[in-house]
Amino acid sequence: MRRVGKRCLALGWVLGVVVTAGGASGCGVLTSSGDGDDPITVGTADPVDTLDPAGAYDAGSWGLYGNVFQSLLTFKSESPKPVPDAAKQCAFTTDELLTYVCELRPGLRFASGRDITARDVKFSFDRLATIRDPRGPMPLLTSLKSVETKGEDTVVFHLSSPDATFPYKIATGAGSIVDSKEYSPTKLRTGDEVSGSGPYVLKKYEHEKVAELRPNGKYKGAIKQSGKPITVRYFKDAEQLRDAWKKRDVDVAARQLPPAYVRSLSAGDSSVKVMENPGATTGNLVFNLRKDSPLRNPAIRRAIAAAVDRGELARKAHSRTVEPLYSLIPKGVTSHNTAFYDAYPEPSAERARTLLQNAGVNTPVDFSMAYAPGSAAKAEGEELKAQLEATGLFKVTFKQYPWDEFQSGFNKGDYDAYGVIWYPDFLDAETFVSPLIGAQSTLHNGYRNERVETLIRETQNTPQRDRGVWDFREIQNIVARDIPILPLWQGKDIVVSKDSIAGTQFLSEGNGMWRLWELGRI
Repeated sequence: MRRVGKRCLALGWVLGVVVTAGGASGCGVLTSSGDGDDPITVGTADPVDTLDPAGAYDAGSWGLYGNVFQSLLTFKSESPKPVPDAAKQCAFTTDELLTYVCELRPGLRFASGRDITARDVKFSFDRLATIRDPRGPMPLLTSLKSVETKGEDTVVFHLSSPDATFPYKIATGAGSIVDSKEYSPTKLRTGDEVSGSGPYVLKKYEHEKVAELRPNGKYKGAIKQSGKPITVRYFKDAEQLRDAWKKRDVDVAARQLPPAYVRSLSAGDSSVKVMENPGATTGNLVFNLRKDSPLRNPAIRRAIAAAVDRGELARKAHSRTVEPLYSLIPKGVTSHNTAFYDAYPEPSAERARTLLQNAGVNTPVDFSMAYAPGSAAKAEGEELKAQLEATGLFKVTFKQYPWDEFQSGFNKGDYDAYGVIWYPDFLDAETFVSPLIGAQSTLHNGYRNERVETLIRETQNTPQRDRGVWDFREIQNIVARDIPILPLWQGKDIVVSKDSIAGTQFLSEGNGMWRLWELGRI
């Protein structure tokens, strides 16, 4: 299927805790390539929830944020470690990992032309904590206690507990710097305008339809060269994206093509590039542990885990474009184990029946299961429903919802179970743990385990990330016992493009970042 070789992604790496100016080679002002170039059209079925970075923590929104907003740090394609972007340099000031200081790069400006100061950075983080939108990124910043400024160019972050991964977290969409003169400190910004300082300016935006991006001549940061003009087209579902690609209405199709169609692409078609990167994207079934959900009973969750056949799910719903996953932390990431396989080695309806009988649970257990739109969401939901109902132990009401309704629903606890695709924020075990099963989880499913909380804090206090392996593995073993979430599969990152488009191997590497500036024409 692959016409060009995959680009290897380093996953088993060690985090550093100091980011210096030496990490950002070639940090000049970005010069515009001009609006006269024909825009490269990128199609996706990942929607943007909101243009305000205080109100979204999803792959579609963050993909756009990384292009129109700037963070103190960023990730470059050749390294998983963050490098300075809006910052000139950043570092922890003590070994206790409680104070992190960043000095801004001189000459920073928003696209409007207004100078960026340390006050804008503090404002951006303060409003995240003030607004605390349930769909926002605060679950990623649980260790942040306060932010202060020193002069016009220095920002000091005070942490409530040591966190070696804090530099990685502020290099994501959670660290987007917004203009304090344009954004409210207490509520989300509405409308179709963005006030950022990223490598692109948002010239036009229509929700769920199109985003027109043009190079930002005022950008100054880690990126050396200007990108080409880009038009992002948003499609309702994977099938519409596939149809647009077939007609070549888009130059690039990224994220959410139907798996069966991806499998059908021919290596003999020299007009098409299929770029396949190893990925750490995971598919999970989340369980609602709130009082009014039948899945609050752990015996029922364990019975579901015992009955699910991941191999059949990967084959039937995903056309073998994903691999079965038996752990919270995916393969290739340090601290991965096989906790769920160890606990439930083979799909077994009889074991599921025994678990329910021993707990005195009446069958069939009736529960609801929700999915958002996605490349294989319907097929996956239907296959899970079929597998569980074939045991005679469950009656599953499966329904798909539009993205906004789906996200609002699981925030409020409307569904007993719901499918979530997780794009890592950065490639460390931490990003698969605290945002998913921590006390302030972005999944809002009511799970809390004090031992898990203690272990999370211990892992965050470990600068040498490989030394936290045993703590992360204990966390996964606890999760396999409690089952607030059921890992199902691990996916690759696949981008399809015309052969005239260059740079697609750098566009996305299995996380939420989208490097649109890497795209060009041959």
